[in-house]
Amino acid sequence: MATGTPDSQARFGQSVKGLLTEKVNTCGTDVIALTKQVLKGSRSSELLGQAARNMVLQEDAILHSEDSLRKMAIITTHLQYQYPFTWTSLPPHRPDDGNAFCNHKRK
Repeated sequence: MATGTPDSQARFGQSVKGLLTEKVNTCGTDVIALTKQVLKGSRSSELLGQAARNMVLQEDAILHSEDSLRKMAIITTHLQYQYPFTWTSLPPHRPDDGNAFCNHKRK
């Protein structure tokens, strides 16, 4: 069995060491990139969760505003119906007496 010269074995050992070092460096770089990606994905998940919570809060505020607007519309309608009757039930305004309405209420 021919084993080759010590010089060729040394070159082979050096090339294997070089390839192994290159592979270890590549794997280390890949692990770092993968870790960064996992952390980024984890952060994205946190941001999505926070956005969902904020959206629920905004939806509640919008629903509350919608309910308030509906109530204000009802009140406006009632006031529009009452407006003509309010002015017809008041006593006539007398320019010489600025307190005609107040005097009328006291009687």
